[in-house]
Amino acid sequence: MALLAAPAALALEGRYVEPTRLTVRKLRLANARTGLRFAQFSDVHYKGDRVYLHSVVETLNSLAPDFCCFTGDLIEENQFLPETLEILSGIRSPVFGVPGNHDYWSRADFGTIRRCFQATGGAWLLDQQRVIASGKITLSGSGGIYTSTIPAPGTTGGLNILLLHYPAWVKRLGRLGKQPYDLILAGHSHGGQVQLPFFGAPFLPYNVDEYVRGSYQTNAGCLYVNPGIGYIAEYDFRFNCPPEITVFEV
Repeated sequence: MALLAAPAALALEGRYVEPTRLTVRKLRLANARTGLRFAQFSDVHYKGDRVYLHSVVETLNSLAPDFCCFTGDLIEENQFLPETLEILSGIRSPVFGVPGNHDYWSRADFGTIRRCFQATGGAWLLDQQRVIASGKITLSGSGGIYTSTIPAPGTTGGLNILLLHYPAWVKRLGRLGKQPYDLILAGHSHGGQVQLPFFGAPFLPYNVDEYVRGSYQTNAGCLYVNPGIGYIAEYDFRFNCPPEITVFEV
């Protein structure tokens, strides 16, 4: 009986517990001394769970980051955009973000998203760039779905941080020279949502390649892939891959 009970218990946890068991991971960027701290969240895929998304906002606020970075996929259906932005407007830090493929596919109103992010003191970066933190950071955003004109790294002498949705797009950045960015943030993969021992993720979206979750050293710079807040379509199941807010000290 015990052998039968263990898989059932894991399945129940993966369905009813882990999808909203929000974790916070803290990382320090080597050789960076700005004294700043910021948070990354990604892939909200909001479908009406107000309690959970409010808890994400409350967690972000409790961390008191200097700013937040969002790396794509607010929604899958346009009907949920107003409620998503209403809740996210409660974040008490500037929010800078880029769209994901589902934001395009749902025909989300980017003008409305831009105004929401601007109201926080941040920006919706569609192949755009902002110099923030008194020149300590140049923040660039790649806003495309199939192709994108990624802004060249800044020249202020501060840290260069790039926001992408697709992790595999780091392979397109070789033209900018060796390691042009100090940090690249991406999402999209959801970490696979399911991570099986000794096997890894049985399924991954396109434009992920080997960059499934966590930190990678690439020719374009240090890449971090956030496993996301929500889940894809009706697959509200996570195993060994909880939702995550990532906090960086730089």
